[in-house]
Amino acid sequence: MAETPLTQNIQPDREPLALRDYQRAGGYQALRKALQEMDPQRIIAVVKDSKLRGRGGAGFPTGTKWSFVPQGEDAPQRKYLVANADEMEPGTFKDRLLMEGDPHQFVEALIISAYAIGAQTVYIFLRDEYRLAARHLERAIHEARAADLLGRDILGSGFAVDLHIHTSAGRYICGEETALLNALEGRRAIPRAKPPYPQQAGLWGWPTVVNNVETLCNVPHIVNRGAEWYRKLSRTEDGGTKLFGVSGHVNRPGCWELPMGTSMRELLEEHAGGMQAGYRFRGVLPGGGSTPFLVAEHLDLPLDFDHLAQAGSRLGTGTMVVLDDRTSLLGFLGNLEHFYAQESCGWCTPCRDGLPWVERVLAALARGEGQPGDIEMLHRHTRFLGPGKTFCAHAPGAMGPLESALKYFPEDFEAGIRQPVRTTLEAG
Repeated sequence: MAETPLTQNIQPDREPLALRDYQRAGGYQALRKALQEMDPQRIIAVVKDSKLRGRGGAGFPTGTKWSFVPQGEDAPQRKYLVANADEMEPGTFKDRLLMEGDPHQFVEALIISAYAIGAQTVYIFLRDEYRLAARHLERAIHEARAADLLGRDILGSGFAVDLHIHTSAGRYICGEETALLNALEGRRAIPRAKPPYPQQAGLWGWPTVVNNVETLCNVPHIVNRGAEWYRKLSRTEDGGTKLFGVSGHVNRPGCWELPMGTSMRELLEEHAGGMQAGYRFRGVLPGGGSTPFLVAEHLDLPLDFDHLAQAGSRLGTGTMVVLDDRTSLLGFLGNLEHFYAQESCGWCTPCRDGLPWVERVLAALARGEGQPGDIEMLHRHTRFLGPGKTFCAHAPGAMGPLESALKYFPEDFEAGIRQPVRTTLEAG
C-alpha cells in the first residue's frame, strides 16, 4: 500500500485532530528534531535533496528557493514566510483539504520552514471563502501557542516565531507571489518587476519566501524521515507524493494522495471511477484551468512536471478538469476565458484588453455566429498574449487551454462560423 503522509490523519467523517491526538500520531516530532538536532542550513539541504518542488503550479525546487534567502551575520535580520492559501485556480481544492482536515500538520510545517529560512513572522494568505479552514487553523494556532510550540523560545531552543491569518479579498492574480505581497501590504494586487526577487526584497522590502500550502505540508515528513525516503515515494524523478484531483463527469470526483508520477489513466479510471454512463472522454486540463489540454493519446503519461511539459502541458496544481463529448467545448472555454478576463489585474494592455476580446469571440462562436477570420484571430491572440508578451503569467496561462483546444479540436471552432445565406439563384 502506498504511503500517504500528507493525508494520513484526514478522515472526512470526523473533526481534525486536536493537539493531543496529533501528537499521539507523531505530530510535532519533526519540529523537535529540527530545533534540537538540525541547524537551518541542514534543513534547507535536506529539503533540496528530497527533490520537493512547489505544488502551487510552477514547480520550482523548494530547497533552492529557500537557499536564496540571505543568511549570516550580514544578512537582514527581519525575514518573512508567507503561505499562499488563496487557491483560486479553477478546478483546484487540494489545499482546502489539508487545512480543513489536518491543520496542525500545516502549523508544524510553517514553524519548521520559518526556522529554516530565519523568519520571525509567518502570514497565511487565506481565501475568504475558506471559512471552515480559517476556524480550524485558528484553533490549531491557539493550541500550539498554549503548548509553547509557537511564540517565544519554542521548546527551549531560543527560536521565536508567530503566525497570523490574513483573510484575502480574493483575486486570482494573488497566485503570483509579488501580487500577493502587494495585497498583503494593503496595496493594489499587481505583480512587481523582478529582480529583485522576494527572497531578497519581498514583504515591506525584507527577504520573504512564498510557498504553497501543499508544498509546506511536505516539510515535517521530509525532516522526520529524510530525503531518500521522500524521493522513493515517487515513481519518477520528482520526489514525494502529490494531491491529485478530478472534476467533471466522472463517477467519483474527488482528491487523492498518490505517488508523483501516477498516470492520468490510473487517476481517471481507478480512483475517479471512469466516465459517467453516457459520457465519453475527450480531453483534460491536467493541472487546473490554466493548463493546456491533453487528450486520449496522453493518458498513460506519468503525472509529473517534466513529462507533462514534454507533452506540451503543465502539471500545475495536479487537479484534472475533464472535458466530455456532451459538453460544449466553446462553452467550456468561454467560461474559463470569462474568468480570466474578469480576474486580470489590468496592469498591462495585452491582458487587460485581449482577454475580453477572446471571450467575446468565443461567445459568438458558441452561438454559431462566428465570422470568417475569427479562428485566425484567436490563433494570433495565443501569440500576442503568450509567454514573454505580458507583465506576468496570467494571460499566457489563460491562453494555454485555448491554444491547445485549437490544436486538438479544430472542428468545434469551424462549426461556430456563421454560414453565408445562399439565394435561390445561387442554390439553382
